[in-house]
Amino acid sequence: MLNRFLRSLTLVSTVVLATLAPSAHADVLANVTKSGTIKIAVPQDFPPFGSVGADMKPSGYDIDFANLIGKELGAKVELVPVSSANRVPFLTTGKVDLVVSSMGKNAEREKVIDFSAAYAPFFNGIFGPDEIKASKADELAGRTISVTRGSVEDLELSKIAPPSAVIKRFEDNNATITAYLSGQTQLIATGNVVAAAVNERSKLRRLSTKFLIKDSPCFVGLAKGEAALQAKVNEIIAKAKKSGALNEISQRWLHATLPAGL
Repeated sequence: MLNRFLRSLTLVSTVVLATLAPSAHADVLANVTKSGTIKIAVPQDFPPFGSVGADMKPSGYDIDFANLIGKELGAKVELVPVSSANRVPFLTTGKVDLVVSSMGKNAEREKVIDFSAAYAPFFNGIFGPDEIKASKADELAGRTISVTRGSVEDLELSKIAPPSAVIKRFEDNNATITAYLSGQTQLIATGNVVAAAVNERSKLRRLSTKFLIKDSPCFVGLAKGEAALQAKVNEIIAKAKKSGALNEISQRWLHATLPAGL
């Protein structure tokens, strides 16, 4: 009787453990190949990488590159608009297959997701009007600076800003830029291409570079463990660099030649 009970208990335990065990890791590249569709997260408020035009369609560097990835994979691209705050959660929860959203790479993010090779140049800095002098971090003392919450520039600025600097964080890039243009802040921490785009679109409070925070090229974000997809994306990037296709995108949106060292 005891032996029969123990055998039954063992069988039940095995079934429960099998039920609780994690399922096999999904192969996103295989799924994309099978479905013929790839979901790619892109920015909608971060020109020239991504914004919504007068025709209500997304356009920008990241949108062109996302479509290039789809073309090389032979898959239809489903663009999914994201913000700086939700782009990683969208990836880790499977809402998207890739993130092409002007994303920099850092140690904290690498604990959660994987990255491709760099596909776009980008540096973060402090920008503001000519009359404000701030050539180094110490000179931010007592200044108000707008920045997008969770962005690379937010993380880097937090490391170097003196205690008396007032960092005002906003949930998206539009709010960050508006805060600066409307005079809510004296300075803004953002990317070089964003500052250039703002100067092209607005005559209010022209932006000049104060100092560089971090050289932070853009990478494609992938879910952890997707080695096949990562290798394929890297192959696409290398091919686009060699063929000049990536340089064409850079010229179109950044008005600059792709850096040789990218």
